[in-house]
Amino acid sequence: MPDPGYLLTALAAAVAITVGLRALPFLMVGFLRDSAFLADLGRWMPLGAVAILAASCVFAIDLGGHGRGIPEIAGLAATVGAHLWRRNAVVSIAAGTGVCLVLANAVPLP
Repeated sequence: MPDPGYLLTALAAAVAITVGLRALPFLMVGFLRDSAFLADLGRWMPLGAVAILAASCVFAIDLGGHGRGIPEIAGLAATVGAHLWRRNAVVSIAAGTGVCLVLANAVPLP
């Protein structure tokens, strides 16, 4: 069993680092409030996150596995088509997810 002093020191260090990292954004808000970079980051970050998620999903399609990527590609096409048709993110996501799940689970593919 490690020395109690060692355990208390390790625990105190972990607590100090955790509290410091959680408090840091609140301490820096005054410095960053008028930052043009932060305003641009807030404007572009949602689009960047969605683009990264979409790219990772497209590149993860297994063209050699069961279904040969047909359900995923059809779901992607349904998502894009529904978005171009309705311009509604909820409808687009529901359409793409529904098409992909139906094709992946209900229709036997070669």
